[in-house]
Amino acid sequence: MRTLLHATAPADALPSRLNLAVVGAGPAGLALALLAARQLPTARISLFDARPLEHDVSGDPRTLALSLGSVQLLQRLQAWPAEQAQPILQVHVSQAPPTLRHPLFGAQGQPSVSISAAEQGVAQLGAVLHYGQLVAPLQAAWLAASTRQPERLISRFGQPVAAIKNEAASVEVDAGIAERFDLAVIAEGGVFAEQARKAVTHDYQQNAWVGTVTLDDSSPRGAAYERFTRNGPLALLPLRDNAEGQRRAALVWCLPQAEDDVAALSDAQRLTVIQQQLPPGLRLHSISPLKCFPLGLNAERTLVEGRSIRIGNAAQTLHPVAGQGLNLGLRDAYALVDALRRSPGDISAALRRVEWQRAPDRWSTIASTDFLARSFAWRWPGLPAVRGLGLAALQAVPPLKRALARQMMFGRR
Repeated sequence: MRTLLHATAPADALPSRLNLAVVGAGPAGLALALLAARQLPTARISLFDARPLEHDVSGDPRTLALSLGSVQLLQRLQAWPAEQAQPILQVHVSQAPPTLRHPLFGAQGQPSVSISAAEQGVAQLGAVLHYGQLVAPLQAAWLAASTRQPERLISRFGQPVAAIKNEAASVEVDAGIAERFDLAVIAEGGVFAEQARKAVTHDYQQNAWVGTVTLDDSSPRGAAYERFTRNGPLALLPLRDNAEGQRRAALVWCLPQAEDDVAALSDAQRLTVIQQQLPPGLRLHSISPLKCFPLGLNAERTLVEGRSIRIGNAAQTLHPVAGQGLNLGLRDAYALVDALRRSPGDISAALRRVEWQRAPDRWSTIASTDFLARSFAWRWPGLPAVRGLGLAALQAVPPLKRALARQMMFGRR
């Protein structure tokens, strides 16, 4: 029989001390819990995760691309592993042939746009690191804070949440024992293939093959590449050099499932196919074993439901073409804590503020990412030329390029 803790308050009562549940100790959940611990000094915060505390996450090799705004937030939380992250100093977006000839496309007929940190007046556009390299210091910072204030900051690792039930002025979180909280933040995301379908969903019928490649030493350090090919986007995200001093990059290679024969290729064949699709002068040396993930859009129409709110992949799982999934989640986390700080004692007002404030950034990112992802399945005559003209226009019109750079670094404001 379940035990129910925390007696129900009258529907119009305001909590004198916010009792907050954070469900999910990934990057978004940990960042939110840390930010709330600092910005809401009277709040009681319980962090739930199915992962046992003794499970070492530091070696998780998944790649994360973070915008400058996300890096700055993590720096403020004193949980940014600068020595492990590779700053992004340049971003090159280009379209592979065949493309119709046009004066704006240059002699090689490969339209492109290049954005550098120097021209934007910042030290870096963002950074790239592995999932474990980010989660480990965030978790260490949370555990240190909870050790200092154990009565206020409670770690609930190894306790999967089975159900979340909204009530009139509270939310019930069932992790073996049902407890009532004033607010629950759901930050458990997962990958598209494993998620229950949300209100807005689309299976792109595409796979993402991910791994690591080594590059020629002449390749510029800190350069990220996004290449629009006939079959889908191919991205190289800069990583720290390996122990031998070799230049490395994380690979994200997207292909339609109906034409995906990567599993049957050897490493040498994969390297050859990828090399043929890269911009001239960019040379690869080796490739790691690759993992495959199906791609899709899976998003909630609203972040808020009663006294629960979703952030990050729990709210929207996107195609990796723009690399914005975690960045959206961190902006969600910041907006929520800021709204709670600005509306002390009025959770409903804070949630309305977050829903309204986050909508433009959230839906513009979802729409642009979805459009790009779907466009690779279209075989309309002239479509590559249209996409190429868009890239060339961004390169040729500085105000447009600056606006794109600001969106990349900080989201829509």
